[in-house]
Parts: sequence; structure tokens; C-alpha cells
Amino acid sequence: MKNKKWVLFIIGVLIILNVGFFVYQMFLKNANNEINETKILDTIENYDYSLEDRDSNLYKEEFNNLKQNLASDEINYDEYAESVAKLYIIDLYTLNNKLNKYDVGGKEFIYSKALDNYILKVEDTLYKYIEDNTYDQRDQELPTVKSIEVTNDDVSTYIIDDTTYDSYEITLNWEYETDNEYDTSAIVTIIKVDNKLVIVEENRVE
Repeated sequence: MKNKKWVLFIIGVLIILNVGFFVYQMFLKNANNEINETKILDTIENYDYSLEDRDSNLYKEEFNNLKQNLASDEINYDEYAESVAKLYIIDLYTLNNKLNKYDVGGKEFIYSKALDNYILKVEDTLYKYIEDNTYDQRDQELPTVKSIEVTNDDVSTYIIDDTTYDSYEITLNWEYETDNEYDTSAIVTIIKVDNKLVIVEENRVE
């Protein structure tokens, strides 16, 4: 008799645990997924650039500048290169709106053949200690780029696998909303592949 009661008790506990797990899966987990979900606000046709609701006001402003330029009858490639460099830096170094270390910023501006190495490098360095949490619920203090400027813009060429590309070397300085001791300057190297500009290098300013 006692054994029967014990078995019934165990079965009851298992039922309660299963019901609890079901509730979590159906409600709490779905609620967290909705919080984590980002929404696309705008895109630039034929260039695979997108604007998300979580992007900063600074990013949105520069995105609109880029969209206007690319929609014009005659694209200004100097301004195009500067916009790409700015957007890349803003997205990469604004960690506060990232969900975790794997939510790498700046990817859409990177040369496709260098993308895998870029993602691995960022995950293992700059993004290594980002907590796995929703960005609007995180207690961790992470940087947000508040202003950025181009201080130099050089036109040159860049060689990849014996192919020479037109290139731009954009030097930038930027500031954060709070001083987190992250990088504040860089030289971004951009090449022209067909009609699209993509980033192949980012180096610190010596």
C-alpha cells in the first residue's frame, strides 16, 4: 500500500513538472523570444542594407544619408564610402543593443570572403564578454557610439588574389555616451566590388 502511494506521489510530481515545463515553453519562452525579436524598419533595395528598430538614432541618421545617395541618379562614391565606414563603426562598437556575443554588428558591410573570419574575431575579442540577455533588460554596462566623424579620406587601390580594386581608406574618430575604454579611432579600408562598396580591413590609428 505504501509503495502504491509512493508511486502515485512520484507520478504526481512528474505531472506537475511536465505541466510547468509546458507553461514555460508556451508562454515565458515565447514572451522572451518576442522581446529578442528585432523589426526591420527600412531597407535599401539592391544593396542588402537594412535598418532595425533597435539601431541608434545616430545609425538611423547616417542610414538615411546613405539611402538618399544610393537612390540618386549619380551616386557619390566618396560619400558612399564614408557612410559605409560610419555605419560599420557605429554598429560594431555599439554593444548595448546586441543580444549576445554572437550578435555581431557591422556584418552587412564586410567583404563576403572575409566575413567568416571577421565574425570569429569579433566574437572572441570585442564581443567576448557580452552577457547573453535581452538588450533592454541587461544590467551590464556596454558602450553606445554617440558621435562620429571622418578625419581623412584617401583614394587608392587594393589587391586581393592578384585582382586590383579601387579602394578608399577612411580614417574615423568617435565618442561614446559613457567612457568604457573602447577604441575611439580607426582606419577602415573599403573596396569597390562591381557597384557595391565593402570593407576589407579595419586598423587602429597609430
